[in-house]
Amino acid sequence: MTPEEVCQTAEGHSRSVDELGDFTATPRMIPICLLAVAIGAGSSLVALALLKLIGLFTNLFYFQTLDAELAPPAGNQLGWVAVLVPVGGALIIGLMARYGSEKIRGHGIPEAIESILINGSRVQPRLAILKPLSAAVSIGSGGPFGAEGPIIMTGGAFGSMFAQFFRLSSAERKTLLVAGASAGMSATFAAPLSAVLLAVELLLFEWKPRSMIPVALASATAGVARRYLIGVGPLFPAPHHPVFAGISVLVACAIAGLLAGLLSTILTAAVYAAEDAFQLLPVHWMWWPTIGGAVVGLGGLAFPQALGVGYETIAKLVQGDVASGTLAGILLVKSVIWAVALGSGTSGGVLAPLLMMGGALGGLEAMVLPDAGLGFWPLIGMGAILGGTMRSPFTGVVFAIELTHDVNVLLPLLIASVVAYAVTVLLLKRSILTEKVSRRGFHLSREYSVDPLEILFVREVMRTTVAAFPASATLEELAASFRPDHTPRGQHLYPVVDGGNRLIGVITRKDIVSLLARRAKGTVAEFARADPIVACAQEPLRAVVFRMAETGFTRMPVVDRTSGDRLAGMVSLEDLLHARARNLTEERHRERVLRIRLPFALAAKQASTGAD
Repeated sequence: MTPEEVCQTAEGHSRSVDELGDFTATPRMIPICLLAVAIGAGSSLVALALLKLIGLFTNLFYFQTLDAELAPPAGNQLGWVAVLVPVGGALIIGLMARYGSEKIRGHGIPEAIESILINGSRVQPRLAILKPLSAAVSIGSGGPFGAEGPIIMTGGAFGSMFAQFFRLSSAERKTLLVAGASAGMSATFAAPLSAVLLAVELLLFEWKPRSMIPVALASATAGVARRYLIGVGPLFPAPHHPVFAGISVLVACAIAGLLAGLLSTILTAAVYAAEDAFQLLPVHWMWWPTIGGAVVGLGGLAFPQALGVGYETIAKLVQGDVASGTLAGILLVKSVIWAVALGSGTSGGVLAPLLMMGGALGGLEAMVLPDAGLGFWPLIGMGAILGGTMRSPFTGVVFAIELTHDVNVLLPLLIASVVAYAVTVLLLKRSILTEKVSRRGFHLSREYSVDPLEILFVREVMRTTVAAFPASATLEELAASFRPDHTPRGQHLYPVVDGGNRLIGVITRKDIVSLLARRAKGTVAEFARADPIVACAQEPLRAVVFRMAETGFTRMPVVDRTSGDRLAGMVSLEDLLHARARNLTEERHRERVLRIRLPFALAAKQASTGAD
């Protein structure tokens, strides 16, 4: 392979600066988009089926009727017997996890993340059945969870299964898994945009057209399908609020964000404190959900509104139609039974409970913060608690707006959500979702930035002072002049060039020493390795990193394509590390570039000096 051919390989990673673009999308994205649209339609059906299952089990457990419509468990007439319903449901979950699949335990989103990170975006087919079934039993028996986590995992499982029937890369399967997850959330909440944002912020770990466009199309498809399967939004209509509520209200939004961030920290700590407590129990984890179910049953007996998904309570919160006693009950009872049940390893989501608890916090804040209309502060609390607890501030803002269609609260939501986000990133190392992944031995970084090796070129870091051998030089001539210890920066690889300084091969220091030791005869060109792996001066360093990883060579001669592939220098792994070190310097080195000089103070100093 010639140097020119090498510089044009690696799927476009090695293009010169005039061929590079803002994005790395290729026509391969088009068939992935078509598959994503099909997954979006299928995931909307999956979401509908899960909602119907939740309604069926709720009516079966609490009202002993066969009805698939969602009904609040709080309306049951079972009396103290209602305590046993969550216990029975949790026992079923434990058995399903033990003998079906342990992966049905948990929120849903961490499990989707784990599938992406560990299993190459491959999800077991049985999980697509067991996860929604277990979630329906858990929520239908009074579990204080939302349906979104299981729907995200189930939609993701559907997308992954669909993708596994085609010849796709792991990255493409990840895109389709996330497309299914996003579509499931879009169909459930009539929130297609926030479903895409959640996918980007929590599942994709990248912001690239190759993944975002298919995911957005899947979410949009599910949003359209919802219109015919479930109905249009908003899910929680809110009263009209003013476009600008005043400076005092915006300052109060920052206070609300601060309180939401503190509540997020407490809730996250409570969930994992409960999980740690269950780890200490001398019983198999299969029985933990049953113990958590007992706590849920007792909490539901004291405060029935804490049971189930709680959509009707959330709707009342944004309408400003909830008594102070109910608000306190939500914050105290709902938060406790939710943390304990989630820590026990049962199946359920976190979004709906967070919306309820954030709304309750906002309802209490409305008693002391400036009046901005009915339901204003509960709505701000919902967006802020999502931004803080899930570390997804943009998702929190857009989700709250899509749930209520109240665009006027965009600015207050942005302030509160970002402040809550700031509080939790300063107080907690990880979010409620990524903490579970971390406890399984993996680390996630959710900071998205451009790789500096993508925007730095070989010509910026290559060594131009290198030792090279003419192809016509004989080994006898080489023996008279070669000094290994005197080569630039301990050079180990030597380019061999023709009379026009064009690269024709390479020879290593070890080869030279061996040839000279056995007094071999001939020219350097005869012993040089032809068709060497090279780097191009005009390509990004990221392409060189890929080439080093693929070939195992960590030193390469650099050729200049603009001058007919003449030798331009050498680049090594050490040079790439220097480029990375330059980026670290930009991050950490602090300096004052401009200094303020006060003319009056300067004149006074000069006058004082003259007087002396």
